[in-house]
Amino acid sequence: MKNKIQSVRGTREFYPQQMLTRRWLYKHMEEVSTSFGYEEYDGPFIEKIDLYAAKTGEELVKEQSFVFTDRGGELVTLRPELTLSLARMVAARQNELVFPLRWWSFGPFWRYEKPQKGRTREFFQWNIDLIGSDSAEADAELVAICACFLKKMDITPEQIAIKVNHRKLMEEQLVKINIQKEYLKAVFHVIDRYDKLPTDSWKALCQERGLATEQVDQLWRLINNHELWKESPYLTSVFEILKVMGVSAYVKYDARIIRGLDYYTGMVFEAWDVGGDGRAVLGGGHYDNLVADVGGSPLPGVGFAMGDVMFTVLLEKYGKIPKINQFENALLVTVFNQDTTLASADMAARLRDEDLKVVTFPSVEKLQKQFKYADRMGIRFVLVLGPDEIKDRLVTIKDLKHHTQVSIPQKDAASTIKRLLAAQ
Repeated sequence: MKNKIQSVRGTREFYPQQMLTRRWLYKHMEEVSTSFGYEEYDGPFIEKIDLYAAKTGEELVKEQSFVFTDRGGELVTLRPELTLSLARMVAARQNELVFPLRWWSFGPFWRYEKPQKGRTREFFQWNIDLIGSDSAEADAELVAICACFLKKMDITPEQIAIKVNHRKLMEEQLVKINIQKEYLKAVFHVIDRYDKLPTDSWKALCQERGLATEQVDQLWRLINNHELWKESPYLTSVFEILKVMGVSAYVKYDARIIRGLDYYTGMVFEAWDVGGDGRAVLGGGHYDNLVADVGGSPLPGVGFAMGDVMFTVLLEKYGKIPKINQFENALLVTVFNQDTTLASADMAARLRDEDLKVVTFPSVEKLQKQFKYADRMGIRFVLVLGPDEIKDRLVTIKDLKHHTQVSIPQKDAASTIKRLLAAQ
């Protein structure tokens, strides 16, 4: 046998059942997004690498992006994230847009990472942002959207928690332990590595980055202080708003949340599997300078992104993905013999005109084979139009689930089927 050509490593294939799950996930994202007044948008799948070089950090650009030279000699990349594209789009039409704007998107992204459970090189991602407001209410709204989505997906606070921090609060605390401002960015990166390394390795990394032993110990105590948020009036307001919105059970403070992307300037947050394997489900935060950095006037923003791969893994873990049958409300019109093919096609067309989902068998086969096909596809109702039915203007409806059948006038077929579907 010839060797089968394999797919590119880290890419994904959506067979019909996986596609149904993806569309189901998209539907819930759309419902939650629009319930908060967000509009759907999208950006280009290819961007200039310069868009990311200064604002996302070296790891994303140099190690994780699919970068290539186009035929014009320019370095471009398959988009690894969407926030900077959003900022560029807003800057391009800033005078035409109404602020604060609320936009959301769900589309494909690419990162050159080692494929593993919950992580692929090609993935779909939900992005949602509010731009034009610098308030605690705006920041709280994005956290609330996360919580409302988890609730809609029947995920409990005991399964996934949203962890919140504030970069300015952390900057103030780091200065108190004598870390100079020019080293804050480097220390933020060290904090971001806390959950990715054993404690001894993490402390060794701190010392490699220039921290004294006493500072390492102070930093360790700082990022394990779960009451630190009380020193931030801003975070205090955020938590009060979330309590009023009825989602505070999902939210907790965690000083270890810092986010790896360099463009965050204020509140940051991530959702984590409470009993999981040390992986975040989603992440986001507040940014002040992105629109100005890509040529627009200064505008604050807040948003988050959630990849579908890891979240689907958790949905499977907690048994939250329903068994979706695309043909649950469909019916099969059989072809009795060559002489009845036109009658079957006519019946199928009339039923589709009545907004019913109708499958026709594409060739003349034994009825038993057609019934077996319907059963394997999950189609409950099968219509038979044999010579006798055609002569008497009848149609026989077989219920494969209950093993019953009834013959009715053809003119009553649509209304009868709708009644049967409504009663199932």
